[in-house]
Amino acid sequence: MLLAIDAGNTNVVFALVEDGTIRARWRIATDARRTADEYAVWLHQLLALEGHDRSVVEAVIIATVVPRALHNLEVLASKYFGVDALVAGVPPVDWGIEIDMVEPRSVGADRLVNAIAAHANHEGDLVMIDFGTATTFDVVDYRGSYKGGIIAPGINLSLDALVGATAKLPRIAIEAPTNKSVIGRTTEEGMHVGIYWGYVALIEGLVARLKAEIGRPVKVIATGGLATLFDKHTSVFDFIEGDLTIQGLSLLYDRTKR
Repeated sequence: MLLAIDAGNTNVVFALVEDGTIRARWRIATDARRTADEYAVWLHQLLALEGHDRSVVEAVIIATVVPRALHNLEVLASKYFGVDALVAGVPPVDWGIEIDMVEPRSVGADRLVNAIAAHANHEGDLVMIDFGTATTFDVVDYRGSYKGGIIAPGINLSLDALVGATAKLPRIAIEAPTNKSVIGRTTEEGMHVGIYWGYVALIEGLVARLKAEIGRPVKVIATGGLATLFDKHTSVFDFIEGDLTIQGLSLLYDRTKR
């Protein structure tokens, strides 16, 4: 099986993939100081809980936006699984798509991996929205060319900044307000309205601007842990695909292997 690793700013996701199908997935908080040995102890226990021995891992591919985390993940692959990890964007791994950007090397690996998976799954022009530490909006045209996109503060980041920079505002859960009114009657209600409906307005407004600029029919694909939370109160998403990044890594591995 393939062990696909997506190392983001907040979490590292590990997934076992067999013939393009995800058999298991786990996540751990991102810590660039975490050693290969620490990863191995944690991961081997989870493999055992799913009924797998570490010998089932025949290959490893990594996408990371945290450069300091890469070395220990590569050591994990070589020391504990006996394979040299492939790294998205590092030869011999080739993206296989046109990156129509002024500085292609500056684009996060996760954004390009998402683009590969989205174009493989859908025809036409696409916008991918990834709800992570940052919320990214990425555009892929009908030919599969990555055109760029938008980087906005993630909703958790926005809430942390709001609470951290004020003396009296409490920490609240990120959830849809139970009251349909957008006039908060308490401090907490006002925060819920501002965080949740404010973010819905951001999503809808930016997608509308992207569609107007693209000028052709566009499909919108949402991924990331909070995608389903917003899907309840907006019709802007055409598809919710929670495993888009892992799918892209699996496709990238198959292309490189061929």
